[in-house]
Amino acid sequence: MYKTLAYLPFGWLTLIGVLHFIIDVVAQHLRGKRTAGLPTTLYYGMHTAYAMSEVLVGMVGLLIAWRAATLLDDWRLVVFFGLAAVAWLGFGFYFDEYREPKINVGIFLALLVTMVVFRTQAT
Repeated sequence: MYKTLAYLPFGWLTLIGVLHFIIDVVAQHLRGKRTAGLPTTLYYGMHTAYAMSEVLVGMVGLLIAWRAATLLDDWRLVVFFGLAAVAWLGFGFYFDEYREPKINVGIFLALLVTMVVFRTQAT
């Protein structure tokens, strides 16, 4: 069960990163929602970096859960993923006007805590 719980937070993080990029960058660009200029460049750049960092960390977490699940027993790695989630929340509250990315990262953090709790109960 722990192995399945290890896939959930990182799969979720990868999914929300891809969806965030599609919705906030690709869809708005294709619809021509924003006029060209510095604010638009900053908007697309910030959302691209935010989404791609979620995808990258999610894929690394999935790779670790798939190939070396025992690494998730190391508290330093779990703290790294937790700090990444806190950083995304910080950037979300400071720079992002939308609430959905904050909710999604909160769900990732809850899934990560659930994974840790079930792992500590299993040992």
